[in-house]
Amino acid sequence: MTAGHTCGEGIDPERALKYAVQRVSGGRAELVEGVIHDMPSGWDHEYVRDVMRSQLSERVDALECIDGSGDLDLPGSLNWYVPDIAVVPGELARGSEALAPDQTLLIGEVTSRATAETDRVVKRRRYAEYGAPLYLLVDRLDKTVTLFSGPGQLGYTGVDGPHPFGETVHLPAPFGLDLDTSGL
Repeated sequence: MTAGHTCGEGIDPERALKYAVQRVSGGRAELVEGVIHDMPSGWDHEYVRDVMRSQLSERVDALECIDGSGDLDLPGSLNWYVPDIAVVPGELARGSEALAPDQTLLIGEVTSRATAETDRVVKRRRYAEYGAPLYLLVDRLDKTVTLFSGPGQLGYTGVDGPHPFGETVHLPAPFGLDLDTSGL
C-alpha cells in the first residue's frame, strides 16, 4: 500500500451499509442513523399492527394500494427503514425493492421498548424530511396514538394527538376514515 492510500477508498458508505442491512441473515433489519438494528417483533406488537391494518384494508383496496412493511430507502442518508405499516400505490410496489417515504400515502410505526425513542423522535423527523404525507405513531408504552401530517424539512406541521387508546383517530384524505383504537 502506498502512502496516502487507504483500504476501501472509493467505497460509498451509504451504499455499503444499505447493501449489508438488506442481507442480514436470520430476519429483517433496518439502518437508523448508520446503525444496523434487528427488527424484534413480539405477538403483542403483531396484534397492534394487525388491528390497524384490518381497519385500513377496505380503503387501501379502494385506493388501489397495498399495505405492508416493505423497505423504505432514505437516499443521501444512512437510513433504511422497515416500517410496521406502509400504504403505497400498487403500481409503485410492483417490481420495487424499496420505496422512498414520499412515495407512500401513510407510514405507521408501533413502538416497543427497543424502538420507542427512535419511532417517536428520529423516524418522525426523518419521515417528515423525506416527505411521508402521514405518519401514524402507535405508542404501546404510553398507550397513545398520534397522527402527524404536513411534512417538511423542519418536521411535521400538523399533529393530531396524542389520543389515549380507546379514542377514535381520524385519517384525512385520501383515507377519510376513523380508526378505532379501543382494541389496542
